[in-house]
Amino acid sequence: MPEITIDMAPAAAMDEVSMVREILRLKEEMNAVILAHYYQDSIIQDIADIRGDSYELSRRAREVDADVIVFAGVHFMAETAKILNPGKTVLLPDLNAGCSLAESAPAHLFRRFRAMHPDHLAVTYINCTAEVKALSDIICTSSSAEAILEKIPAEIPILFSPDKNLGAYVRGKTGRQMLLWQGVCTVHEQFSEELIRELRAQHPEAEVIAHPECEGAVLRQADFIGSTSALLQYVVDRPATRFIVATEAGIMHQMQKRAPEKEFIAAPPNNGCACNVCDYMKVNTLEKLYLCMRDRTPEIVVPEDMRLRALRPIERMLEMAQGDEEAARRVLAEIPLPWKDAAIGMDL
Repeated sequence: MPEITIDMAPAAAMDEVSMVREILRLKEEMNAVILAHYYQDSIIQDIADIRGDSYELSRRAREVDADVIVFAGVHFMAETAKILNPGKTVLLPDLNAGCSLAESAPAHLFRRFRAMHPDHLAVTYINCTAEVKALSDIICTSSSAEAILEKIPAEIPILFSPDKNLGAYVRGKTGRQMLLWQGVCTVHEQFSEELIRELRAQHPEAEVIAHPECEGAVLRQADFIGSTSALLQYVVDRPATRFIVATEAGIMHQMQKRAPEKEFIAAPPNNGCACNVCDYMKVNTLEKLYLCMRDRTPEIVVPEDMRLRALRPIERMLEMAQGDEEAARRVLAEIPLPWKDAAIGMDL
């Protein structure tokens, strides 16, 4: 993605309190709703109307009653909101807020992957571009992947993309044999099994919790593995008072708010850097949030033909994750195999 520059000089004289006040004023003026991922800076999380992980934000995005969605997250999340809400304006504070997983699976290579395995059903992690969603059969999130895969008959072969670590985790949970795209999240890939073991020895009473985007060696150290929302709920519900957290550090703000009497220790990465922080997420700042609302740009635009082709795989995710076996059968019955590229002749 080419880097986009933002002129922030007009906001430079504003202090944080004034900026928050202006954001709230603009929200009313625009009839806007602010969605924020749990990995955003704490102040952005605090002023958001809706906070969540990818699955929760996808589900809530289609329900919002507003003219404008301001998405404090990364690009694929804002694209998903636009796919689900074509009649609403969707703003992203900084178009440079990308995702290593989405970048690992460019559409032209994913199309080739599908063409090499036309008899396989493509279950694709939501951390991908609109183009890749349009080439997929069913989208999933870390919250929904296991439930969706368990509803797919064992005789149907599966391509799982783009996160090889999440794919390996759900393969182990479900026993499904799947071909895995070899993408990784650069944040979750950096956690060190050895350093977590050392940290656990220093805090033997602590429970280790981890996101399934982590490598298998790290997951084997964990007392609990779950999506970002599941990790948050786990620390609230558990009697333990100390947790070692192997996911992006932004979620610890919500953990501390929901369970202020407990202690949360960030799991260390393997190279001494602050790699438990997602640089893509942190591209968004309070100042950029204010500017995008003031100037009503950058706006997310998804061509309508692509939006329609990307929409149905997302809807299938919601139907299969929330529905029963009959709902799953209806979804699977509409997916033609072997796969044929419906986008032939279209510009992806």
